[in-house]
Amino acid sequence: MHTLTVDGVPLHYRDEGRGLPVLLFHAFPLNGDAYARQVKTLSGRYRFIIPDIRGFGRSGLGEGPTEMSRIARDALALLDVLNVESAVVGGVSMGGYATLALLREDAGRVRGLVLVDTQATADDEAGRARREASAQEALREGPESAVLALLPKLVVSPDSEVGREVAALMRTASPAGIAAAQRGMALRPDSKDMLARYAGPSLVVVGEKDPVTPLEKAKQMAELITGARLEVIPDAAHLPNQEQPQKFNAVLDSFLSSL
Repeated sequence: MHTLTVDGVPLHYRDEGRGLPVLLFHAFPLNGDAYARQVKTLSGRYRFIIPDIRGFGRSGLGEGPTEMSRIARDALALLDVLNVESAVVGGVSMGGYATLALLREDAGRVRGLVLVDTQATADDEAGRARREASAQEALREGPESAVLALLPKLVVSPDSEVGREVAALMRTASPAGIAAAQRGMALRPDSKDMLARYAGPSLVVVGEKDPVTPLEKAKQMAELITGARLEVIPDAAHLPNQEQPQKFNAVLDSFLSSL
């Protein structure tokens, strides 16, 4: 684990492996440990750069909403410090929103896209209201409110080993970090036009049983990007990299090796 300070905020990250640089953003409300099985299996061939997003894991929070553009700028500063000119950039769920924000900030740094169980559309008014309600609930009740509301949507079997693992990661999040991220996600713009202009390699992945951003959302993104590769992971919900790591790793390895 390493630390970079941006605007006075300490940001922790992992830099493991060798080969093609792969920058991965974690899902809400987890942290970089969510990619442990990808790092363990694939770091012999790829260099994984995995930040803990502001307010999660060991990273500080800063002020105001954790906007996706802020996460993207943090990551670009990290690539600069590591002297990485370009990387494959990807993420799960909120991590996908951060990936799209980085593409918007500096497309020249993006060697390829990996969009996992995410979407290109912005929240509507009702969605923004739900995020604000969740933010306030987290501030009142702590991360357990997020566990109760989200865990059944994130994994197929909340009582399974992976369900307990995800719940444990969720419980490490601070109430303020959860609230800031919810408010930041509510502010994200629509990215469909940007994806339609993107001409680089791209992998779109979705869990077969994801109720949060289902297959239709993945198909929409894949259809926007010329030549995009769409993969459906069986027996997985919103976090296929954790629920079905062998299947997910095979898909990710196949895509990365093609670059």
